[in-house]
Amino acid sequence: MMKLGKYSFGVGDRFSHQGKAQLRALMRANKAGLEIIPVWNKSNREHMYVKSHPADVRKEADEAVKALNYKGPYFVDADHINLDTVAPFVEVSDFFTLDVAASIGKKSEKEEVETFISSCEKYMGQLHVPGIVEPLEITHQLLEEIANKFLAATQQASEIYTYLKKEKGEGNFITEVSMDEVETPQTPVEMLFILKMLADKSVPVQTIAPKFTGRFNKGVDYVGDLDQFAKEFEEDVLVIDFAVKKFGLPEELKLSVHSGSDKFSIYPIMAKIINKYDKGLHLKTAGTTWLEEVIGLSISGNDGLDVAKKIYASAYDKREKLCTPYADVIDIDPNKLPSVNEVNGWSGEKFANTLRHIPDHPDYNPNFRQLIHVAYPVAAEMGKEFTDLLKKYADIIGTCVEENIYDRHIKRLFNL
Repeated sequence: MMKLGKYSFGVGDRFSHQGKAQLRALMRANKAGLEIIPVWNKSNREHMYVKSHPADVRKEADEAVKALNYKGPYFVDADHINLDTVAPFVEVSDFFTLDVAASIGKKSEKEEVETFISSCEKYMGQLHVPGIVEPLEITHQLLEEIANKFLAATQQASEIYTYLKKEKGEGNFITEVSMDEVETPQTPVEMLFILKMLADKSVPVQTIAPKFTGRFNKGVDYVGDLDQFAKEFEEDVLVIDFAVKKFGLPEELKLSVHSGSDKFSIYPIMAKIINKYDKGLHLKTAGTTWLEEVIGLSISGNDGLDVAKKIYASAYDKREKLCTPYADVIDIDPNKLPSVNEVNGWSGEKFANTLRHIPDHPDYNPNFRQLIHVAYPVAAEMGKEFTDLLKKYADIIGTCVEENIYDRHIKRLFNL
């Protein structure tokens, strides 16, 4: 069976120009003694917005690996796919994120619910999960609620996996199950029985992406109760360990953190917990690299700065349209957005300092950053006007991308 490895890092790239810079950052971690597997990820939604294709991601990954003479494993992730969108990814991807969030809460047949509850009979009562102080109270009612909420979603995962197994062959791809794009976090006890459902349906999940407590807004730091996040994250790690041993799931199974870029306040928490239990982690990023492209253009000056300002001006005018698809994962105060006229008067340094995620910098503006984050369709509409500048200023932008991933992300997350 294809195996992901203990630590892996998802590097999304909206315009497929930064593969080498992203890989250089991960190779620096490898030189520091920590093997982190690169996973290039891009969703169907992103392909639609920028008019790219799954084969572009494979090409970018392969070319980066060849150019840098990278000898380790790497993967290409068909991110957030379902049965309706998976087909174009099959040939070129070897990692599939099965997004079943839309099926959470859909009704299952009464007989299926009863069969699942019966299969859990030996876990009823007080269930002791090693490492969790308080026993889990497992009742018939709780199992019925969990079944009614998640059976349909895990059935959806099973159907996508079965399709992929037929198309690609068993063991020839990594399976991730994603449930993060919902309003309500999954509790550790729900996670336990979701994993049992997946095991019952023979889905060899290697990473699972739950919805955590708090807000994982795009491009900015975590917002929420850090103590509560730490408790949930630790219990999820322990539940996964228990599920692997009890349900026969792959021993590589680990948590996947989506919208994981820029969540600097929770990196030390996650690092402490995965080190405590010697467990793995997959962190998925995407928009943070696009933001570094805009930063790189701004500090390049002249035509690069002009295009960065043009992107903001268009985003400001179209902000309602751009923000609507991301309404659940951004918090922008329009009163704290600078006017287009003000931004047009900025230097490249001022623009970059306002956008770059250094929270204690006096110029940093998270509202500005989040608006630019969702503005990549604006750059896509520019076509060659934008992508030609990515090539022209490739060295400057590449340095920004590499430093962001290594210095602000990997070093913090893995205590390097």
